[in-house]
Amino acid sequence: MARRPLVMGNWKLNGSKAFTKELIKGLKAELADVEGCDVAIAPPVMYLAEAEAALKCSCSCGSKTIALGAQNVDVNVQGAFTGDISTEMLKDFGAQYIIIGHSERRTYHKESDELIAKKFAALKQAGLTPVLCIGESEAENEAGKTEEVCARQIDAVLNTLGAEAFNGAVIAYEPIWAIGTGKSATPAQAQAVHAFIRAHIAKKDQTVAEQVIIQYGGSVNDANAAELFTQPDIDGALVGGASLKAPAFAVIVKAAAKAKS
Repeated sequence: MARRPLVMGNWKLNGSKAFTKELIKGLKAELADVEGCDVAIAPPVMYLAEAEAALKCSCSCGSKTIALGAQNVDVNVQGAFTGDISTEMLKDFGAQYIIIGHSERRTYHKESDELIAKKFAALKQAGLTPVLCIGESEAENEAGKTEEVCARQIDAVLNTLGAEAFNGAVIAYEPIWAIGTGKSATPAQAQAVHAFIRAHIAKKDQTVAEQVIIQYGGSVNDANAAELFTQPDIDGALVGGASLKAPAFAVIVKAAAKAKS
């Protein structure tokens, strides 16, 4: 089954109103003629309004459709939950791809596998697309526990929601030791883990496993993207730092489109 790759930019805690408008203008110009790859961006939630407006702009700055995403969501839809953002609020701004389970959320905010599975369920309930981040630490990698950790993080969803929950969902394999460090898994290393993830889901449902988008993340840049995308189970990328510069991000998108065409 041919899967359409997805390249998504995770802006993390970066940006401003002006930056958001300028970057999106640059992306639309750079990506105007690119086909065969879906593209999404996840700015800080503060700038979703600016991003929504800039993406809808019909001026002569390109016609490539770029989807809007967000970096987190709460499990509650409304009520006394100070500082939280609901699925309905994200939908109100046109956000579609929602990152959950990022290692920075797991580490700094102590988010558990169980909580992340609940967020996954809330997104599916709302008709939004979960981008489930999974991955091991350097110590876990060195101890040979990569597959064990990834399986546990996926099973939190599989065992509560069933394999069908991954229909139309996205998984982002991000080895923690490669995020923002400049280190990246080799294409062969990344492919081996992606193949394991797909096989793990296939044990529950082969058809679901074949269609699920599995992105690679972890210091993906304009220099290493093309080789990563030649691997059969790598369906695009979740991009951090390189997504903050339109030319670099565009190289990654074009590499994915070319490799999977």
